[in-house]
Amino acid sequence: MRRRSLLQASGGVFALPVSGVASTGTRVATADDAYEPLGRVDVDGAAEAVVGDDGETAYVATTTGFATVDVSDPEAPAVLAEERDLEVDGESVTEILDVNVDGDRLVVPAPANRTPESVFHGFLLVDVSDPETPELAGDPYETGFHIHNCYLDGDTLYVVANDEDENPLVVYDVSDDDPEEIGRWSLLESEPGWEEAYWLARYLHDVYVHDDVACLAHWNAGTYLLDVNDPSEPEYVSRVMDTDLEETLAIEDDQDAQFGLPGNDHYAAVDETGTLLAVGREAWETGGDEPDGPGGIDLYDVSDLTEPELRSTINPPEATAERYEDGLWTTAHNFELYDGDLYSSWYQGGVAIHDVSDPAEPEVRTRWRDPDTAGFWTARVADPGSVFVASSTPLIAGASTEGALYTFPIESGDQAGDDDGDVTDPDPAVESATTDTESMPGFTATTTAGVAGGLVALEWLRRNHRA
Repeated sequence: MRRRSLLQASGGVFALPVSGVASTGTRVATADDAYEPLGRVDVDGAAEAVVGDDGETAYVATTTGFATVDVSDPEAPAVLAEERDLEVDGESVTEILDVNVDGDRLVVPAPANRTPESVFHGFLLVDVSDPETPELAGDPYETGFHIHNCYLDGDTLYVVANDEDENPLVVYDVSDDDPEEIGRWSLLESEPGWEEAYWLARYLHDVYVHDDVACLAHWNAGTYLLDVNDPSEPEYVSRVMDTDLEETLAIEDDQDAQFGLPGNDHYAAVDETGTLLAVGREAWETGGDEPDGPGGIDLYDVSDLTEPELRSTINPPEATAERYEDGLWTTAHNFELYDGDLYSSWYQGGVAIHDVSDPAEPEVRTRWRDPDTAGFWTARVADPGSVFVASSTPLIAGASTEGALYTFPIESGDQAGDDDGDVTDPDPAVESATTDTESMPGFTATTTAGVAGGLVALEWLRRNHRA
């Protein structure tokens, strides 16, 4: 594809890191013995966040660019650099809702959603060996399609690609500054019947790769596990599903098929051993058939990749308003599994740590939320056993949440007081799996949830209007 030169709106090529004017976080005041954040720093437009290999730097997507944040002192996180208002040959690089890092390279994909506007469609490779002065590595690569999420695994980049005709995984060799497409895998080639479904109901939303296994969250079509030992020829291994094609086709309203349970595989990842799979389901109340409400996180035993076994479901917090448009979202969003714990984000439902060492009986270690100001997009381990980070997004339609990066202690405990009577913890918090995994409906608890709106329309609302 055609390569282009990258410019900031102000001119230059990543010429002016803003560490001199960037904000520095402060320690969050805590009550005695109460579970609270360690620190917080403003990051305007924040969406996804990932942590570098050293555990001391977080990288945050910021809608029109990205930021690097020093979290080495979790009580005073500090923005090191911000690159915003990026342009490629006069076209904006916008709707940057995801970033991914491996080693000294950061991937910045855009736009996250299909758009008729004249904007750059592709990804940037950025050298972050010095997080204070990120530098473009090679020319921007134009894909010609929007990229909602991606995953960088060494010199191999996995990108989700979606249009009305197909929803493939596209694989690139990025070993040098001249990326090359080397492979593809298509749901519709594997299961052509899904071509009959509304394209957003089979949307390939995210990809996660670990030890030559790729986890593909394919919304109502389920989560697929692929063998990517040879990334040029991904091979199907198995799939987990909360619904099926017949049930999806029976839904008369396309929006109900996108927004409502069952289904809605939004994000999927395995732990560091590769034997535990978590699938987050992002959903809202639609007024349709049960189950009707926001989604939680399913845990699967994948010690045998060919035969995943559903072990339990972690329910979302409950809320007084449960529709997408209500502006009070508590659905599952992005998360990380590490060393027997699940670190999860639930938008205004806050963040949580669950002990999942026995995935059949997860136990809540802690929860924290501030629905008026924090809408958490993700939770990622920074210092194992000590600190995790979570990004809060301002992109929740109708809400007053703020863009920021929080640092939290990895410990058990209770938040002081009741922060908001509109949001409550689920009761029960966990549902054990039945032995009949084919008939498991997925979730029975309810709460509100959603994705983006406001400045950047996320998952469904804006895409649906443009379909």
